[in-house]
Amino acid sequence: MAHRIMIVDDSRAMRTFIRRVIDLSGLAVTECIEACNGRDAIDKLREQKIDAVLSDINMPEMDGEEMLRSLSQDEQLRKIPVIIVSTDASSNRMEQMKALGARGYLGKPFRPEELRDAVEESIGTTHD
Repeated sequence: MAHRIMIVDDSRAMRTFIRRVIDLSGLAVTECIEACNGRDAIDKLREQKIDAVLSDINMPEMDGEEMLRSLSQDEQLRKIPVIIVSTDASSNRMEQMKALGARGYLGKPFRPEELRDAVEESIGTTHD
């Protein structure tokens, strides 16, 4: 089954990079939706069905931590798996984000297979 993935990052270059990594990963994706910060992501999540979110932490207006807090308070949106994609891969930060509801955490840089595995694990599918 192909999935709809949202990429949340304030850097257009990073969103483009992540999209390319998704293409290389072998993950079955029908569409990648982009958002420039957490607020933009939440607005878009309310408008359309998304299977998983790949989000940076440090963004203006609403960062990834604030986005996770907001999603956890929304009955429908809290079910959408969020995977944090960040340069801060310290164990403390990873634990903090998972405590807020993140289902996965990828430290930048990451390999296509790592992204694929994290998405598949978070949505309950496996790669053939």
